[in-house]
Order: sequence, then structure tokens, then C-alpha cells
Amino acid sequence: MAQEKRVVFRSRWLPWLLLAPQAAVIAVFFFWPAGQALLQSLQQQDAFGLSTEWVGLANFQALWADASYLASFKTTALFSILVAVLGLSISLLLAVMANRVVSGAGLYKTLLIWPYAVAPAIAGVLWLFMFAPSIGVVAYGLRAMGFEWNHLLNADHAMMLIVMAAVWKQISYNFLFFLAGLQSIPRSLIEASAIDGASPWRRFWDVTFPLLSPTSFFLLVINVVYAFFDTFGIVDAATQGGPGKETAILVYKVYHDGFKALDLGGSAAQSVVLMVIVISLTVLQFRFVEKKVQY
Repeated sequence: MAQEKRVVFRSRWLPWLLLAPQAAVIAVFFFWPAGQALLQSLQQQDAFGLSTEWVGLANFQALWADASYLASFKTTALFSILVAVLGLSISLLLAVMANRVVSGAGLYKTLLIWPYAVAPAIAGVLWLFMFAPSIGVVAYGLRAMGFEWNHLLNADHAMMLIVMAAVWKQISYNFLFFLAGLQSIPRSLIEASAIDGASPWRRFWDVTFPLLSPTSFFLLVINVVYAFFDTFGIVDAATQGGPGKETAILVYKVYHDGFKALDLGGSAAQSVVLMVIVISLTVLQFRFVEKKVQY
């Protein structure tokens, strides 16, 4: 029986020293801001931060009494599901197609990766200009086909706009991992299933997709977190939560109430709730979804 190889450090302080830089980054950029948000959520400050009053759970109680805040949960859930499902599905399709390309494969892969270099706010502006009711080239084409597009007045159009922009922005990231996963699958397994008479569709679902389950699970977690946090720039640039508050997802409402409405305590309470939701979703995914992953 082969013995397990273990790394033995000569100094008991060396492992802690190696972990110190990463631990410092986590402490400064996660635990400290999270602690500050939790403290401020229990306080009420004026707009300039000159006076602070301890209010306990009053900020949280005010949130549950706010109909617009409760409505943002539904908006965020719909937006996150659409972004995650569409983003993963389209990326997987593109990765499968790119993996089969022989001539000019490098060009195809480079073009599909480019959108990842675009900042979320820039992505929102690009899609805003394309779908602008008065000057947008896509809006003009839709009008020519008899479809009146106006995301400034129609809530469904506004939701479609930010979903499309968010999916387009994240496709490149998903594509990279799916393509790497596809290329790591031994071709002998695919060829063996083909010899057994399996159709291309059955080969994908019975062989390829199960072997991609670790990659798919990782990207599912990443895309849920992306939809909850990293899409703020897209929403702010494209719709600013409008029309009305129909596209005001939770992360945008934290910004709006804190920096525009100057409700610092309420905004901090919202950030705490958002953090708890994302952590809970991540734990649930690892608790239940990971069971179906085949490593």
C-alpha cells in the first residue's frame, strides 16, 4: 500500500506566515466592512454622519414594513434566475460549438472572450444605446418589425434589457471554464460511446455533461453571486432601477437608499440582509446541489 505523502514544516510558524497575506486581505476587505455594516445597521445617522443614535433592530423592522423593499426580493429572484440560467445555457452551447471548430478556433475563442474585459457600467451603457427608443439601432429594427420597444415605460422591456446586458457580460467567464472542462474530457470516452451506437445528443447528456458537473456547479455558485452583487453597474447605467422601481434589485436599492435617499442606517441593514441571503444560498447550493456533482 502506497504511503500518503505529507508536507512537514520545520517551523510551526511558517504555515501561518504563508497564510498571513491572504488572511489580511480577507480581514480588511470582507470581515472589517461586514462588521462595520452590521454595526451601522443598528444605528441611525444623519446625512453627514455627524450624529449617531443607537436604534437596535428598528432599521430591520422598517425594512419589513417597506412594500417597495419586499417587492425588490421578487425582482432580484427573477433577475438572478434568468441571468444564471440563460448565462450558463448560452455559454455551454458556445463552448460546445467552439470545441468542435477546427479551422480558425483561436479566432472564435478570442472573440468570445472579449466581452469579459468590458466593465459592467460600460456594458450597461452599450446595451442602453442599442435599445434606446429614439436612437437605438436595435429599437429601430424592432419598430420596423412592428414591435414597439420602450424600456423607459415598459417594466418587462427594462427587465429584459438588464438581463441581456448581464448575461452578455458574464458569457465570456462561463465560456472559458466550460471550454476548459470540455477539453479535459478524454476523447476515448466519447469515441467509446459513439462505437456503442449512442447519438450525439445521448453522448452529450450521458457522458459529456456529467463530467462537466464540477465545472457547472462552480459556475452556478459564481453566477448567483454575480447576479446579486456585480450587476449593480449594469442596472445603474441602463435603467437606474426604473421604470418606477421595477428593476431595483437588492444591491441597487442598497446604493439608492444609502447614497441618494441618505438613509445610512437603513442601507446598512439592507446590506446585512443581502449578505445573509447570498451566504445562505451558497451554503444551500453546497449542501444540496453538490450531491449531484460527479467528481
